[in-house]
Order: sequence, then C-alpha cells, then structure tokens
Amino acid sequence: MGYETFGGRPAGRLVIWLLGGAGALLAATVLAQAPADREASVQAFRRMTEVLRHPRCLNCHPSGDFPRQADDRDRHRMLVARGPDDRGTPTLKCSTCHQTVNTADGRVPGAPHWQLAPRSMGWEGLSDADLCRALKDLAKNRGRSVQALVDHMTGDPLVQWAWSPGERTPPTIGQREFHELVRQWARTGAACPS
Repeated sequence: MGYETFGGRPAGRLVIWLLGGAGALLAATVLAQAPADREASVQAFRRMTEVLRHPRCLNCHPSGDFPRQADDRDRHRMLVARGPDDRGTPTLKCSTCHQTVNTADGRVPGAPHWQLAPRSMGWEGLSDADLCRALKDLAKNRGRSVQALVDHMTGDPLVQWAWSPGERTPPTIGQREFHELVRQWARTGAACPS
C-alpha cells in the first residue's frame, strides 16, 4: 500500500495540518513513512550494527569505566580507566599514548581527540532495538540529532580511524558502504528495529 493523498498532499502532512502542534508531529511522521521506507531503514540499521559492534567501535563504547583494546577486546593494558571527562584519569590521559595518528609501526592507534564515548553510549549487551534507541536518545548522545549522528559516523576523524587501524582488523563492511548505510538509514526515517 502506498501513500494516501488528500488534495495532492501525503496524508501524513494532512494530519499535521488538521491536528497541528508538536504532539501531532510524531504521529504524523509515523503515518507519513511508507512501510517500505521503514523496512529499508530497519535493514540499513541492522547492517550498520556489523560496524557498531565491531571491536573498532565497541572498544571505545564500553558500558563501564574501562576501555577495551585489540581485536579480542582485552581490557586496556596499564589499568587505563575512563576518567571524569572520558579522556582518561588525571594521571593517565588517553593522549599520553594516543596521538592524532597511528604510530609509525601501527601498534599504538591514534586519531584526533582520542577518547571514550560517554558512559551513556555504552553498547555492550544491547539488542539492535536498544542500540538504535540509545543512538537517537538526545539525553544519551550529547544532544545529537539524526543529521548530527550521520555527520559523526561519516565524518568524525575518530570514527573514520576504524578503517585505518594500524595492526588491528578494520570492520567487515567498507567505509564507503557504511557511510551509505548510515545515510540510507537517516533518509528512510532512522527507524529502529522492534
């Protein structure tokens, strides 16, 4: 079933026009999204999780205070901990070892503003639906809109480092394909799995 129209306008816009107000906006958005768009969005997100759950992302998105490292996700050596600003403890900041680029031998990874994701963005153990909701939750993601999430996942140098990780294994989905999946997810409504 396609979009229903009224006077040449999609029915979802008609609902906004008839009901008005912020309360109707969410309902109208759901009504206006074609089932095929929602399914495409969910499928794009499910493919995105192959990267989001890869050690290159998950190591820096721990649920607790301790980052992980390497492909086997060992607890970070030297008792490195999150610290109050997600950049390490006062006596052992992430930038002590992690510079703006990988070391020449590729053993110590580096990218601009190396740090952990905020504790609220810890992904360990989350279902696809919970991960998606956490990504979109403004209270958890430091106020990022869907477009800001797209910008972060397709342009932030720290995220892009995942595809040039030195001695570590990059995600199984290539960088360009991941960028397109993120854009497709957003373009088709940024839907979350049920």
